[in-house]
Amino acid sequence: MKSFFRLTAVAALVLLTSGCQNSSGATWENMKTAGRYIQRGVDAALGKDYESRMLADDDEFIGPYDAEFIPLSEGDLKNTVASNDMALPQPRGIPGQKGVPALDQYYNPSAELKALFQTVHFDTDEHVLRNKDELQAVQKLAAYLKQNPSVYLAIFGHCDERASASYNISLGMRRANYIRGLLVKQGVDLNRLYTISRGKEDPIAGGHTAADWQTNRRAEFKIYEKR
Repeated sequence: MKSFFRLTAVAALVLLTSGCQNSSGATWENMKTAGRYIQRGVDAALGKDYESRMLADDDEFIGPYDAEFIPLSEGDLKNTVASNDMALPQPRGIPGQKGVPALDQYYNPSAELKALFQTVHFDTDEHVLRNKDELQAVQKLAAYLKQNPSVYLAIFGHCDERASASYNISLGMRRANYIRGLLVKQGVDLNRLYTISRGKEDPIAGGHTAADWQTNRRAEFKIYEKR
């Protein structure tokens, strides 16, 4: 400890000496700088911790803004069926290779199939379906896919405009993977199911109301039928 204080005293002396060769204003700035570093060194020796630079006031502190951060809900942290879906293996085939359709070959279901492939929606910051009718719709979709083994499915996860782009890409993928997990649990071949996250980049509703956000928090489907 004594050697530490000797070193800080020497550092201050060097700064003050060099400051004498400059203007009085520069000398004062050097003294303030030396004082800050010495104080930080003393505090560090006493167990206090600092960020990498001193902040002049509270306005310099940059933290997460409410509009850029939405915390995970408690449901995301529980060991539910949804959280286990992320552990499902990925399909063996890669889109566009070895007979697997490329993603740009997938298309919207025909009018007669549209009711089976209906869009489902999520609550804010959630990737689990809460609506019983939509859960039943996924069950019907699973039954169709099991009866039609030549049909491949692309599941697109979407988010509303709030929070950062990177956060929403992750949330959109959780939503798509959750739907995939439900289908696999109903007996659908996981090698025919592909998930894509659009994050907040592809909204249906362009407004900024709660109703618009609800519309945009969704999972959509495209298909490809192998002939």
